Amino acid sequence: MAATLQAPPASVERHQLYEDALAMLMGTLFIALGMLIYSKTMLLTGSTAGLSLLLSYITKVQFGIIFFVINLPFYWLAWKRLGWKFTARTFIAVGLVTIFSRLTEQWVGFAHLDPVYATVVGSGLCGTGLLMLFRHRTGLGGVNILAIYLQEKHGIRAGYFQLGVDLAILAGAFFVLAPDRLLLSVVGAAIVNLTLAINHKPGRYLGMS
Repeated sequence: MAATLQAPPASVERHQLYEDALAMLMGTLFIALGMLIYSKTMLLTGSTAGLSLLLSYITKVQFGIIFFVINLPFYWLAWKRLGWKFTARTFIAVGLVTIFSRLTEQWVGFAHLDPVYATVVGSGLCGTGLLMLFRHRTGLGGVNILAIYLQEKHGIRAGYFQLGVDLAILAGAFFVLAPDRLLLSVVGAAIVNLTLAINHKPGRYLGMS
């Protein structure tokens, strides 16, 4: 789950606190539901969420717990590079996804999930949820933070780094997922990134937190 988070221009009207809170609530609920749909059909996404899903398939530990723990080492980088406000919002968002991932399993049940439908809807939910968070200057930690740091500190292109990480995760999934699930996971990753690329262009949305 990649992102490019931009600093707000001085002339842009900032979001109110309730607007940030509502976006964080809805965004994390969408992502938690998308991850549940993915987990029920043995699909995989990229970035830290994808690694957490892969580890949950291998270890049988709940996705939310792994997701929260994996993100812990990256908060220091976020604090140093993106500021305490972004770090605090990101920490809260990761915590909410962790909680909602556990609760959503109790709130929602599936008697049948078609894998193709799960790919489109699950990735659509995740992409939309991420879009809500990004527009309110909130991330989901992990690889996004490290990619931004490497680009600023060492000149390594964030997009290339994140692509390399996603490919490594999918390569690891080759030994865990069935070939059709792996192919659908690639399609799902494309849907997530297209959702962000089309709707999160510079100048298209000017409200900032």
